[in-house]
Amino acid sequence: MKSIWIVDDDHSIRFVLEKALTREGLPVRSFSNTRDLLAALDEDSPQVLVSDIRMPGGSGLDLLAKVKERLPGLPVIIMTAYSDLDSAVSAFQGGAFEYLPKPFDLQRAVELIRRAQEESLREAVGEEAAAKVPEMLGQAPAMQDVFRAIGRLSQSNVTVLITGESGSGKELVAHALHKHSPRAEGPFVAINTAAIPKDLLESELFGHERGAFTGAQATRRGRFEQADGGTLFLDEIGDMPLDLQTRLLRVLSDGQFYRVGGHSPQRSNVRVVAATHQNLEERVRQGAFREDLFHRLNVIRLRLPALRERREDIAMLARYFLQRSATELGVEPKRLSDAAVAQLETFEFPGNVRQLENVCHWLSVMAPSQLIEAKDLPQDLMTSAVPLAPAALPGPLQHAVMVEPISAAPVAAGPEAWAAEMAREARRLLAAGEPDVWDTLTRRFEASLILTALDVTRGRRIEAAQKLGIGRNTITRKIQELGLDA
Repeated sequence: MKSIWIVDDDHSIRFVLEKALTREGLPVRSFSNTRDLLAALDEDSPQVLVSDIRMPGGSGLDLLAKVKERLPGLPVIIMTAYSDLDSAVSAFQGGAFEYLPKPFDLQRAVELIRRAQEESLREAVGEEAAAKVPEMLGQAPAMQDVFRAIGRLSQSNVTVLITGESGSGKELVAHALHKHSPRAEGPFVAINTAAIPKDLLESELFGHERGAFTGAQATRRGRFEQADGGTLFLDEIGDMPLDLQTRLLRVLSDGQFYRVGGHSPQRSNVRVVAATHQNLEERVRQGAFREDLFHRLNVIRLRLPALRERREDIAMLARYFLQRSATELGVEPKRLSDAAVAQLETFEFPGNVRQLENVCHWLSVMAPSQLIEAKDLPQDLMTSAVPLAPAALPGPLQHAVMVEPISAAPVAAGPEAWAAEMAREARRLLAAGEPDVWDTLTRRFEASLILTALDVTRGRRIEAAQKLGIGRNTITRKIQELGLDA
C-alpha cells in the first residue's frame, strides 16, 4: 500500500496527523518542506498528499501545480490557517481534492484522508480501464448480445436494420458493422433522412446532373455513389417520404439508380445499414412505410437497449465521457463519488447515452470541485429518477435501494411519495411471501437515511449523526451493521 504524504513546516501538525493515521493502519511519510518532497517524488509516489498552503521555501499551491504535472490523478488536500476565499478558489482551480481549514477536527481530517485514499484507488482502476477503452462500451447482457451479433456479422455483407431510441448509439453500431466487415477499407457514408428537406433528399441520395434544377451548376455524386465499395448508413429511415422509399427499394433490388435529371443508369456496390427509433411494423400498418421495403431492410435486425435498460453501464460510460470532455477542454478529468454514481443510476435518461454524454460535459465545466458529489448533478435530472432495484447496487449496498425515493423524489412528488413507495415495496414483498419483511424494509429505511445524511455532509459521520439526531457511536454501529462501509 502506498503511503499518505504530509508536508507542513509545523512539527506539531505533522506529529498529530502521523499518530492519527498510524492508528488507522495507514502508512505515513512526512516532510517539513516542499523541496524534500519533490526530491522524494523522483523515487516514489504517495496515494494521497496533504499539504500546508504556506511554508518557508515554497507554497502549497506551487507544490500542487508541480505535483499535478507529474501525477495528475493524485488527490491533494490543501491545509491552511488562512481561511480566505482566494486560497480556497486557488486550491480548487489548481486541482485540489479538498480544502481543509485549520484548526480542524482530527477525526474529520482522517475521514477526509480516507475518502481521498478511496478516490485514489478508484482513479487507478479508472486509468487502467481507460487504457483499454474499446470503440463501444457495455457490460450489460443486452449490449453483450449486440457485440456478439456484430461479431457474427463481421464477414457478411447482409443488410442490417438497427432499432432503438434516439441517442442510444445506433450510428456507433453502424460504424462497428462497417469497421469489422469485408468493406472496412471502403468509405462509410452516413445520412440522416429526417434532417434533410424532402426536396433535397433525393439529390442527396442519388446525386443530380448539371442543370437538373435551379442552382444545379455542376453534376454531383449522391451518397450511393460516394459509398461505392463501402457502407451507406441511412439513419431515421422511418421518416423517409413514400416516393423516395420506392426509389430506394429499386436500388436495393437491382443496384441501379438514376441521378436527378439523368437518363443513364448508375450502379453502386453498397452495403446498406438502416436505423430508426420508430416502430416500422406500425408505420407499415398506417400506410406510411412500404411493406416490401420493410422486408428488404429487415434482413437482420439489431435492437439497441435504452440506457435505463442497462443501468450497470452508466458508471463506466460516465467516467469515459468525463475523461473525453476533460481532454477536449484541456483540463484535468473530474471524478464521480460513489453517491453521485448511485444517483446517476436512478435517472431515466430519455435521451439515452447522448444525454449522459451531455451531462458529463456539463459537469466537466460546472461541477465546483474535482470530486463530483450527488448534489452537484443537474437538478433537472432529479424529476426523472426512479427507485433502484435491489440488484442494481453491489454487495452490502443492496440494502440501500430506497435512497432516491426518500431523499429526492418527495421534492417533486409530494411529502408522502416516499411512504407510498415503501408501501408498494412492502406489498410486493408480502405478496411474494418474502420472510422478514419488517427487518428488510427497516434496514433499507435506515440505510437510506444514513447514506443521504452522509451525502449531504460529504461523508462527515459526526456531522451526519448530528443532523439525524443520533449519537456518533450509533451511526458508526449502524454503518457497520448495514454494510455501508464496504
